[in-house]
Amino acid sequence: MMYDYLIVGSGLFGAVFAHEMKKKGKSCLVLERRSHAGGNVYCEEKDGINVHQYGAHIFHTSYKEVWEYVNSFVEFNNYVNSPVANFRGELYNLPFNMNTFTKLWPEVHTPAEVAAKIEAERKEACIAEPQNLEEQAISLIGRTVYEKLIKGYTEKQWGRSCTELPAFIIKRLPVRYTFDNNYFNDRYQGIPVGGYNKLIDALLEGIEVRLDTDFLQDRDKYSQLAKKIVYTGPIDEYFDYQLGRLEYRGLKFETERLEEENHQGVAVMNYTAREVPYTRIIEHKHFEFGTQPVTYVTREYPADWQPGEEAYYPVNNDKNQALYQQYAELAEKEANVIFGGRLAEYKYYDMDDVIKSALERAGKEV
Repeated sequence: MMYDYLIVGSGLFGAVFAHEMKKKGKSCLVLERRSHAGGNVYCEEKDGINVHQYGAHIFHTSYKEVWEYVNSFVEFNNYVNSPVANFRGELYNLPFNMNTFTKLWPEVHTPAEVAAKIEAERKEACIAEPQNLEEQAISLIGRTVYEKLIKGYTEKQWGRSCTELPAFIIKRLPVRYTFDNNYFNDRYQGIPVGGYNKLIDALLEGIEVRLDTDFLQDRDKYSQLAKKIVYTGPIDEYFDYQLGRLEYRGLKFETERLEEENHQGVAVMNYTAREVPYTRIIEHKHFEFGTQPVTYVTREYPADWQPGEEAYYPVNNDKNQALYQQYAELAEKEANVIFGGRLAEYKYYDMDDVIKSALERAGKEV
């Protein structure tokens, strides 16, 4: 059978694109090299709890059309992300807000007093032109917040000292002079009731999906099956790394079943001390307000990424961006191939941006 579109990857970009093409009467074949569809939003149900297999995925957007789109497939609950930072047993609300500051500095009580405290620390640091991430952060927020809530977490995330990281990684730091623990500023926020698999299954309903199938292992065979290819995998792998490898940061997950109803009282707890090997613990039941008698927690460990492993965060320094641009130029010359999604575009995408991008690209195909 000849298909109109061969879609490589069943994550959000591939699934949305396939759904839109099917609506327009086009035939699609989706190839997925993992044993499940959904990419990194895939959840595994355990004891009635939807465990986010590849880290916490919290849907948030200010695009009304995207919010209405996802809600047309599955109902979203009213979960609001309000993470807590744990620094050597001291607990602080995130993002940085009046709850955070009044606990860091018990002597301050008003927004004006907090602003004055931060400004005094910034002046004391006397950093005119930040040369690295540490100097950039201190020049924005002062030394106290930096040392307790930024330094250790960031060094674990990137696997190197903040003094070795470029200043541009932190262009700004969100500071709220209100008692508001809502992490996101977006208008819409929530988790699919019943987990993300319900969204992916609805998007791919009626579309042929082949799991455990690696397009790149038999590219010639699969390329002959369709008039056009939508590729959502790593762009450098598509071109057999002919210009060199792009760099990523990896993640390792350690999930544990606990015989208790409520382990940490919040879905996301960040561990900001450098000596704690993981960056955060996710307690999955809180995403859907679960009341099960047991709970599942996942410790998230940043890791050096090796080829063949799942790539999570692109290392968007100047060297990698320059290399990606070279690959992007090659991609433009590929006839009848669409490159889309975080791996094919080598960028950190929020879920709503992936969906918006897929909808726009599908719209151009009509």
